[in-house]
Amino acid sequence: MKYDFLDHEVLVRLGILPMESRQPMSGNVAGRHRSPHRGSSVEFAEYRKYVQGDDTRRLDWKAYARSDRYYIKEFEADTNMRGYFVLDSSGSMDFQGANDSRVQMARQLIAHLAYLLVDQGDAAGLSVCSDKINIEVPPSRRAAHLNHIFDTLAKTKPAGQTGLVDALHLLADKLPQRSMVFIMSDLFCDTEELADALQHLKFRKHDIAVFHLIDRAEIDFNFQRPHRFVDMEDKTTVVAEPVLIADEYKAAMTAFLQQVEIKCHDVAADYRLVTSDQSFEKVIHDFLEARIRRKGSH
Repeated sequence: MKYDFLDHEVLVRLGILPMESRQPMSGNVAGRHRSPHRGSSVEFAEYRKYVQGDDTRRLDWKAYARSDRYYIKEFEADTNMRGYFVLDSSGSMDFQGANDSRVQMARQLIAHLAYLLVDQGDAAGLSVCSDKINIEVPPSRRAAHLNHIFDTLAKTKPAGQTGLVDALHLLADKLPQRSMVFIMSDLFCDTEELADALQHLKFRKHDIAVFHLIDRAEIDFNFQRPHRFVDMEDKTTVVAEPVLIADEYKAAMTAFLQQVEIKCHDVAADYRLVTSDQSFEKVIHDFLEARIRRKGSH
């Protein structure tokens, strides 16, 4: 099956950039990411005093010669990462202005990021949520597993009200290990409830990346004649003269975007405002590159 949200040429170009975690990961096989546990990889971490039962092969005899005490060398253990994508499939995700709809933007981002994860030996999983559905695709490192994720993305039809906050709380409780959680949503929900859910994920030591999907028309609000505005989640309508409400609307939208960004930064989440006029390739490229720079600065 051909997926209209997957571009193989883009995958080749992005494939030169690794996906880096911003904190230690707890996977189940050797990989490229730091583990919270000490192991025996090539990168030296620290010394600790020898205790009975330690592997004597890891004794540092030079340190013993200097101090007349036994010390064990510890090294950073590398591990693989579990990436979990949360797709908001509420009705508002189907909104489309002059460019792709929000859900199509999310499909593009998830499909390419999931491919890159699996391609470097990490696991990718998916949760699709609204108030009516909650589809789970468990994380896996198998390349064939990607087709399950792509099929689920292709079949996703946004409807109903958002179930994002509940899905994030459920995920925070359910994921047994440190993971990377990617959130794809317009975040049209109560910001305090969203903040609580993000705090829950942070408490569980997950690496959080938030892709805030907004149509350019929703920011610019360049409507000139009277419009009937329809809530795509509960179907309520408002007839308004855009010129009369433009200033108030833009102020409210600016405040909303700032509030969401603050809530994300409060939990050290990687926040990305993604507008519909942006190239999804550039969004992913900038995301990956920023993580490489951050790892290099440590």
